Amino acid sequence: MTTELAQLELLTHIDELVAQLSAWSQAPSAWETVQHGKSLVHRLLQRMEPLRARVEAPLVVATFGGTGVGKSSLVNALVGEDVSAAGRQRPTTIHPIVLAHPQTNLAEYGLPLDELRVVTRDIPLLRDIVLIDCPDPDTSEAETAESNLARLHRLLPYCDVLLYITTQQKYRSARVTDELLQAAGGCRLVFVQTHADLDEDIRDDWRKQLVVKYSVAELFFVDSKRAMQEQQSGIRPTGEFGRLIDLLFRELSAAQRVRIRRANLLGLVHEVVERARDSVAGNSAAVTQLEQALSQQRHRALERMSTRLQDELLVSRGLWEQRLLGQITLLWGYSPFASVLRIWHSQTSLLASFTLMRAKSTAQMALVGLVQGSRWLTSRSQASEADRRLEGMATLGLNDAELREAQLVIAGHAHAAHLARPMVVDQTFDHIRQAAASVQDEFLADAAQRIDELILETARLHSHWFTRCRYELAFAILPLFLLYRTGRNFFYDSFWLGKPHLDTNFYIPAALFLVLWAAMFVMSFTARLRSGLTRRVQKLARELASVKVGAGLFPTIEQQCHEFQRESDDLDRFLSKIDSIRDQYAGASDLGAMKMAK
Repeated sequence: MTTELAQLELLTHIDELVAQLSAWSQAPSAWETVQHGKSLVHRLLQRMEPLRARVEAPLVVATFGGTGVGKSSLVNALVGEDVSAAGRQRPTTIHPIVLAHPQTNLAEYGLPLDELRVVTRDIPLLRDIVLIDCPDPDTSEAETAESNLARLHRLLPYCDVLLYITTQQKYRSARVTDELLQAAGGCRLVFVQTHADLDEDIRDDWRKQLVVKYSVAELFFVDSKRAMQEQQSGIRPTGEFGRLIDLLFRELSAAQRVRIRRANLLGLVHEVVERARDSVAGNSAAVTQLEQALSQQRHRALERMSTRLQDELLVSRGLWEQRLLGQITLLWGYSPFASVLRIWHSQTSLLASFTLMRAKSTAQMALVGLVQGSRWLTSRSQASEADRRLEGMATLGLNDAELREAQLVIAGHAHAAHLARPMVVDQTFDHIRQAAASVQDEFLADAAQRIDELILETARLHSHWFTRCRYELAFAILPLFLLYRTGRNFFYDSFWLGKPHLDTNFYIPAALFLVLWAAMFVMSFTARLRSGLTRRVQKLARELASVKVGAGLFPTIEQQCHEFQRESDDLDRFLSKIDSIRDQYAGASDLGAMKMAK
């Protein structure tokens, strides 16, 4: 029950993995390298279905090795009769031979039987395996549809176990090694050195080469001729060949089929996903450069926009200052210095009222009304001009030459990063200009609201009790002194001491100094307001510019860069899950395999 439960749990994990890989491979991608990885995974999933369907069928074992290493001789020795022509100097396995038990249904494997010569034998070994004598991978002929190399490549996807056979002369063959790397991803491996009757034992040196890429349990050094003689004489095979036969019976039995195919399946999935991940990772540097270029273009647009917004806002600074001063007078009330600020803020209206009071005829009153109406219209015109300038901030302030330059720079980086050409072509000059000039619906309203908030915030900041007390007390020094001097003269000097009242020689200079004193404080305070308002306008300009160019000039390409990173993270997650399943369920084995990089 425990074994069956573990098997069901394994199948559940594999089903979940297959479903996730299927969903990932079917999702389209604008990146050529990612799409290539998706195509690899899609082909893997197509191959997995027949592998999972024949999980209980006998294992397919194939010989693999260079020309003249004795693959056919070993096959003959395994079955105990000459079923495959042997030769050492040239490829003799032109048509691959399939050795199977008469009760084995070869049709369920999907093998290209029309290209194979099928031989059936009723021997114990073939009850658990289907044995294929494959063509040589180091043939000198070009790979065409009818070549031995092409036949080999068509057969390898059906194999569960490879008998990797070599000799003292061939074990360093680069051509065979490269072919093995391509074939071993979804197979278990058995390493065999032949020609034990002629060659020296090179297994120690061979192991040192193999362990770099493969997990190596055992290496066998066999004499196929002697083994053949023992088989034909009815003697139980001895020596290294006997150990090889025992390994095949023990590790390839019916009880081990599920474990081997499970390990092969995980190895195959890992190899394909890792290759897809490497393909995507190889493009990461180019995508990073593209992201940096996009960030630079966004930063340049932000700086230009911020400067332009700041200039436009500061042009109307006088209007903002008047509104700010009016807000402060409301917050301060009717204290002495606040009254002075109120008079300064309302000086135009006061002058108009004073002039109107001095008018002695209807013509003079009409003239005063005309002047004041002109001033009112001018003020309204200034407010309207400020509103128009605010609406004029809807463009980024980038000219056509700058937009074309940005387009060429990003297009070059996108091409180097293998972004699909339609994605780059869609970013035409008109699209970029439209993106540069587009404003969110709430932008203008937000800008106006932010200016009102800025004025109110600045007014409140300059209305703290400390600021008010400092200005009120400092300003009150001269008015209090003048009030004291006038009161003393009127109530004490004139009544008690009989001195004359102060005349215009005192009041005129006193009034002049009072006006100058008030003007000095008003200018100091308004300079303070102007400085604070300028800093906040600059900050507001940068914040508004960030809102407008937050998505950049190429929002679609930036989104695809984020998608690329997500696709890469998905592949890493798949590899981690495959490793977790493998570590939990792979189990120990005396068969070799390609190492899975973590």
